[in-house]
Amino acid sequence: MNFIIWIVIGGILGWLASLVMKTDAEQGMILNIVVGIVGSFLGGWLLAPLFGTGTINSDDFSVTSLLVSFLGAVILLAIVNLFRRGRTR
Repeated sequence: MNFIIWIVIGGILGWLASLVMKTDAEQGMILNIVVGIVGSFLGGWLLAPLFGTGTINSDDFSVTSLLVSFLGAVILLAIVNLFRRGRTR
């Protein structure tokens, strides 16, 4: 059951990050899930020590862990846009 929740929350976070970064028209549902989950790993590695929390990947479903996972997804999309277009948008 945790796996299904992980995919659903990752998809929602990836979709919200794509709306913020204005890449929603370029991404589908599968890419939103991938961005949400990989962004959560990135946020856990970069931001979780700063906030003192976990991420959705560490089975921590608190507000701060969702924020860290979301910010990681936004950072991931910014990095992808930087390499793809030469700017973050």
